[in-house]
Amino acid sequence: MTIGKYSFGIGDRFAHEGVNQLKALIKAEEQFGVHFVPVWNKSNREHQIVGTEPSETRQEADAAVKALGYKDQYFVDADHINMNNVDKFIDSSDFFTIDVADYIGKTGTMEEKFLPAIKEAGRIYRHIAEKKGADNFVTEVSMDEVDYAQSPEELRFILKAIAEEKIPVQTIAPKFTGRFNKGVDYRGDLAQFEKEFEQDLLVIDEAVKEYGLPANLKLSIHSGSDKFSIYPIMGRLIRKYDKGIHIKTAGTTWLEENIGLALAAPEGLALAKKIYVNALGRMDELTVPYATVIDVDVKALPSPEEVEKWDAETYARTMRHNQEDPLYNPSFRQLIHVSYKIAAELSDEYLPALEKYTDVIGEQITANIGERHIKRLFK
Repeated sequence: MTIGKYSFGIGDRFAHEGVNQLKALIKAEEQFGVHFVPVWNKSNREHQIVGTEPSETRQEADAAVKALGYKDQYFVDADHINMNNVDKFIDSSDFFTIDVADYIGKTGTMEEKFLPAIKEAGRIYRHIAEKKGADNFVTEVSMDEVDYAQSPEELRFILKAIAEEKIPVQTIAPKFTGRFNKGVDYRGDLAQFEKEFEQDLLVIDEAVKEYGLPANLKLSIHSGSDKFSIYPIMGRLIRKYDKGIHIKTAGTTWLEENIGLALAAPEGLALAKKIYVNALGRMDELTVPYATVIDVDVKALPSPEEVEKWDAETYARTMRHNQEDPLYNPSFRQLIHVSYKIAAELSDEYLPALEKYTDVIGEQITANIGERHIKRLFK
């Protein structure tokens, strides 16, 4: 099973936006002439928090494809899995993001730092292949959720070790220098990111030739939801070297659901406010699991009394990722990003609202994926 040159991970916390997400990719192809393979991704942690099963992600993807008469390939990604939870994804997934970040050492030689992680990746890959059949899924190896970036030299070693483990990896997610916070833009030295990204593309090219890895091997970028300032860099370089790319957008859809809900009607706005106020009161609980990938300035968060006075447009502008808007508040956006647990607890209100206001919500989701993400990559 071989994935296409360009692919786009469309995470969806509540499995209600598959049609709107797929519409965005279809529309992007019409606008920019670039075909992205849709990959619906959802991690074990997200399933546990929301109370869903991997089979529901498959159902969402299949239903969206059927509804739109989509004829091209698509995938369902068991996102950030490990040996402890992979089995529940076997039947419903055909893309597996094998996360071995916990096995990477912080010190020592390259062998000491990375070989245990790659051997674990091999163990997990062989387990999936035994259960599912080696030709029935796409493999990604992920090591992006760590403290330190891997250098191009280390990536070369990692790819050599992957080849020796006989893992037919098609996408690789390294850690880059800089901060990839959830829901907001990349923070870091753009020149340094460009240098690392270009060198990694060249390392992959050499690794394919020297180590016999799959010819379509490509970088996967998915640490954090929004990468607006680095999209033009990535787009220019993958075109320069004629390389593919896999993009994951994590919680972007959940954030756009929240904005659409606020814009839909007074009842929707009240529910969006309720989620924020509850999240504010449980901030430590919600933010600690994401501590390495968010930077919330508590002093920048509006009080419940202030938010209660907002109209729909004020809420949406505060939340929407538009850095030119003086109302945009990245701390507010990041807190909402990690607060989908609150929406899950309010599912008796939240899920019917998604159905009731699907048109308004869908407009936000489709425009966000196409205009803010893909357009920046291929404009």
